[in-house]
Amino acid sequence: FVYIKSTSMDKGTSKSLENIKNDWFTEISTLWPGQGMSFKVKEVLYQKQSDFQDICVVNSDAFGRVLILDGVIQATEHDEFSYQEMIAHVPLCTIEKPAKKVLVVGGGDGGVLRELARHRDLEEIHIAEIDAGVPEASKLFFPDMAIGFNDPRVTVRICDGIKFVQDCAPGSYDVIIVDSSDPVGPAEVLFEKPFFEALHRAVRPGGIVCTQAESVWLHLDIIKALTKMCSGIFGQSGGTINYAVTSIPTYPSGQIGLMLCVKGFAEEEGGEEAARAKRIEGGPLDARVVRRSEPPAFPQPLPSGRTPELKYYSSDVHRAAFVLPRFAAEALAPFLTFQGLA
Repeated sequence: FVYIKSTSMDKGTSKSLENIKNDWFTEISTLWPGQGMSFKVKEVLYQKQSDFQDICVVNSDAFGRVLILDGVIQATEHDEFSYQEMIAHVPLCTIEKPAKKVLVVGGGDGGVLRELARHRDLEEIHIAEIDAGVPEASKLFFPDMAIGFNDPRVTVRICDGIKFVQDCAPGSYDVIIVDSSDPVGPAEVLFEKPFFEALHRAVRPGGIVCTQAESVWLHLDIIKALTKMCSGIFGQSGGTINYAVTSIPTYPSGQIGLMLCVKGFAEEEGGEEAARAKRIEGGPLDARVVRRSEPPAFPQPLPSGRTPELKYYSSDVHRAAFVLPRFAAEALAPFLTFQGLA
């Protein structure tokens, strides 16, 4: 890797470093034309071209250390917890039967693993990350996130996450969390029907798939297409489709969505009526309902000395996350099973 103590350098072919002008980094994308997210860079700490992407870590006054992949902000010390806590705890705290086995697709910085490690009932935590360079960089520069790799229940597989899901036996996991990049380039397949059909197959009846699902302020057409597709896949088994939001200042528009797809029981032997008898609740599976208590503090001190307590997720935030602004609620209404407060 390259360790740099100054931003005055030959930026070469680094997509991340090319976006630093006069010590200011600006994230730009065709997904949000005419605007950009900028912050002042104190120093470039790390830059490496892996087999898959440009990996860069910079230090900033506003957000602390920032992980950037191919010119796109992935995580910052300042606000990473809001996304990591929500994408992990919303599905884990709403599932009817406590999860024992969870898969994370992507998530190579370790932040989602850290949050999953709070759940004492979990027995196995698997992660399928395609780029070994991301955990490597996180362990060097983001120890508060990378601490998730230290949990003995974690099994790391450096592999193509899509193929890993496709090769899973049916019903392998209670929860699958897809911590994906935006649907541009190689990550575009993570938003397409074949991958979601594989996710549906890999999760057990009553299990939950939770994926990063863009911003209603910038990508409403993408979200509408995604919810329609998920409705067709998960709805066939009597499942449900829900959309939640969380705020995070360094993501485009300061908000990101979560798609929660609950697999139904209609494929079980005996059909939906027989399956309903196995259920804890009688009606459709509703991800807005909080069924587990809030997870406890992380079981050991974080390397930075930061409090190991939750900083964003709570039962109230969980419920409120499904309340969408009117324009988004109306646009997604035809495809979502539930909206608003439970």
